[in-house]
Amino acid sequence: MLAFDRVTLNTQRLRLRPYTPSDAEALFAIYSDVRVMRYWSYPPWSSIDQANEMIAKDATTLAAGEHLRLGVETVDDARLVGHCSLFNLNAQCRRAEIGYGLAFDAWGHGYMHEALTAVLNYGFSELALNRVEADIDPRNAASAKALERLGFLNEGLLRERWVVDGEVSDSGLYGLLRRDWLARTPR
Repeated sequence: MLAFDRVTLNTQRLRLRPYTPSDAEALFAIYSDVRVMRYWSYPPWSSIDQANEMIAKDATTLAAGEHLRLGVETVDDARLVGHCSLFNLNAQCRRAEIGYGLAFDAWGHGYMHEALTAVLNYGFSELALNRVEADIDPRNAASAKALERLGFLNEGLLRERWVVDGEVSDSGLYGLLRRDWLARTPR
């Protein structure tokens, strides 16, 4: 059984690591921001208790290898600016879904591309994944662009899949295969 509670990934500007209790305020600031949560499948958080619950739950689920969710921290000032995750891991099919979010004030700096590259490298090498999937709101052009820049292909649309706070939205489905990642990623 794999455990993810000690996984840390480092890039030039970022450190991806499991959450700690001291991350609660930063997490709440990110997940309660309506600009960040605009295209998510659940509404913005309304209480810091939600941050504390996520941190506590992750302590158990990461240790059990149920999913990999890592906070994205800037190296220069150790500020938590987001998260990247691999979830719905399917060992038999060597498949996972990827998720991510970034604080509004961190948008436009290339952090998410850097973080997702590290997580995809880990997934395709250490976890031997064959396929990674993403499900985004197709109105989120920045997210679509981020995925396409990494080599994900738009593979379909699920109409009216989500209802969040009374708003109905579609799901854009994206996929990336290991062979395509390796063909475009220098080793």
